[in-house]
Amino acid sequence: MVEHDKTLTTEQKALAVNLNPTQYGTIVEIGAGQEVARQFFSAGAAAGTIAKTMSAYDMQVSDDIYGKAGRYVSRERVEQMLVHEYDLLHSRLDEVRAEDTQYFSYAATVTARSYSQKNECHGWIGIRLQLDAKAPPSEIVMHVRMLDETNKEQSEALGIFGVNVVYGAFNYHENPKVFIESLLDNLVNDLGQKRIEVDLIHFAGHTFEKVENRLMNLHLVRSWCCRAVMFDAKGSSEVPGSMLRKKDVLVIRGSFKPPTKVHVDMTQAAMKQFLEEEGVQGDEVFTVAEITMAELANDGETDDAGFLARVDLLNKLGYNVLISDYLRFFRLRSWMRRYTQNRIGIVLSILDFDQLFNESYYDGLEGGILEAMGKLFSGNTNVYVYPTRIGGQLVTLDNVEVAENTQYLLKHLTENKHLVATKTWNDENLHISARNIAKEIPLGQGDWEKQLPDPIRDEIKARCMFGYCELPEE
Repeated sequence: MVEHDKTLTTEQKALAVNLNPTQYGTIVEIGAGQEVARQFFSAGAAAGTIAKTMSAYDMQVSDDIYGKAGRYVSRERVEQMLVHEYDLLHSRLDEVRAEDTQYFSYAATVTARSYSQKNECHGWIGIRLQLDAKAPPSEIVMHVRMLDETNKEQSEALGIFGVNVVYGAFNYHENPKVFIESLLDNLVNDLGQKRIEVDLIHFAGHTFEKVENRLMNLHLVRSWCCRAVMFDAKGSSEVPGSMLRKKDVLVIRGSFKPPTKVHVDMTQAAMKQFLEEEGVQGDEVFTVAEITMAELANDGETDDAGFLARVDLLNKLGYNVLISDYLRFFRLRSWMRRYTQNRIGIVLSILDFDQLFNESYYDGLEGGILEAMGKLFSGNTNVYVYPTRIGGQLVTLDNVEVAENTQYLLKHLTENKHLVATKTWNDENLHISARNIAKEIPLGQGDWEKQLPDPIRDEIKARCMFGYCELPEE
């Protein structure tokens, strides 16, 4: 197995592919020039690697070659390109190329910075290839966002990225996590900023039959290829922008190990008030449960099965799931603002109130907690605060205690209806603690079962999640 060599330049990677006599394929790029092909030609010896390069910019021409697609820049289009070009290689070259040839097709359809407007800069990129001679094809498809400011810079970054994809697919396919870690090689600018973000990846085909794609998408966050990934209510990885665009968003943050009745109560209580906000349309509300990477780390979540269990259980309740590395709420809100200008609601338990008002959370921020609150509540954003019982006393937004020097800030945010107390709550469930339940589950049957929604309890027992092992009846 080849180890990730971070010292390799783009030119060295391209030349290594070019000098391999068995790797031979097509590069087709729409939307940002022939940047990947240019990298391989500039490195030298490309005649041993490149069978054809092409750009079909005109929609009618592209449709005539690859078939119609709903959108020009889409997963559907890049997969059409990959299959068409890969099959064409075999039909044209099987009889004349050596039997040990490993064919590949690289395809990209992107919308880079426009000359006339500041459009969203993103695209779909993929590679379809043989990883052993005569083997069935394997495929990797990704969604990317370009972060440079100019078309020239974005095109250059896409060229580097494409070389990383081709080289990585051939050299790191035995360990898909290493492939992911290599995607942004040589793609950091002089300020230390990433030039491309990868927010979805999907492995398929012969070599990747046993790959768990949800874990690969989690690894995108762990390896800093992006700051957040999303799964829909069926557990499928999705592009966050496609899910959130122009939606009113209600997000509940937690560890969800496991999801409890109080999580459901919090969401329902906040939703009733969220739907009363001006402009919110019931059929446009996107409900998402968010888990931060910090929560996974705090819970000692190094076990992939434990992470998947959380996603599966939240899906059982109909939630979409977001995994992010945004510890601070205002960072999460800013990230969602990339995709929607509609109303955002955040559901928060009094138990987690210190995450909002603990000034140490904002160390390093020039304006401290004031700057953080300004960014969090800068428009169309509310935090719905759900009560709890501490020592038998009901603690709500009205009587929660914060540090003396932030009391007036709390009053300001409350009186201006940025922080909003939920009007309803289920008093019977206020004592429920997911962390306490997590400790009780490995002990077998017990009172914890009554504190979970029925589908969650049944799934945990059926699949022996979180250490559950039912004790034999006496």
